Amino acid sequence: MYLNEFDATMRQIQGKWKVMILYELHEEGTVRFNTLERYIQDVSPKTLTQQLKQLEQDGLITRTVYPEVPPRVEYALSAKGSSLIPLLDAICDWGLATTSRNQLMRTLCDDEAPAP
Repeated sequence: MYLNEFDATMRQIQGKWKVMILYELHEEGTVRFNTLERYIQDVSPKTLTQQLKQLEQDGLITRTVYPEVPPRVEYALSAKGSSLIPLLDAICDWGLATTSRNQLMRTLCDDEAPAP
């Protein structure tokens, strides 16, 4: 149960790495765990697994397991997750407009920003 609609939205994207995961899936499409791990860099495998499970439970991403040896698991944005991207873009735009670049360790949504 959520306090209100704002609480419902924030609790689904709350988490240190969730927005980065959502952006990577938006930009790259379907990816494997190792790709997400390389993209985020500072996340532990345990934390990444937890964040992915929460995003899947909230219906923001899909997880597909292929019956192979070794097993192959791929993650992608769901339709619900894709619907969040314009909202996240607006938050990014606001952050870029109101924060000095030298205060940002990394940018997620500015195509002109140099890579970290």
